[in-house]
Amino acid sequence: MAKSKLTLQEQVDKILEDAENKGVANNFFFRTTMRRYRMQMQILSELEKSIAEYGPTVTKEYVKGRQNLVTNPAITEYNKTSTAANGTVSTLINITKSLAEESNGGKLQNLLNEIDG
Repeated sequence: MAKSKLTLQEQVDKILEDAENKGVANNFFFRTTMRRYRMQMQILSELEKSIAEYGPTVTKEYVKGRQNLVTNPAITEYNKTSTAANGTVSTLINITKSLAEESNGGKLQNLLNEIDG
């Protein structure tokens, strides 16, 4: 049986659940980075709609009413935002890994300290 595709919000919810399970969901850096990522995803969604509505090219009117066919500026902004969102995801992953390792490392160190007495 094929897996059903998760909506964007369901994917975000899963990431947040995983972060909660790893004990990083309330970290300031995680929360602010996640908020930034959500905003980037909303921007990308709106840009996708604009590209779908107007297509890959649009006409630009110059002085004296002359029109010229140009690449839809939403495509450039979409590409920039996609690149930024990819960087934000990498940051989220790094934050999660780093904090999870610190948390696990701290627990391991406490256990070792208890064993050593």
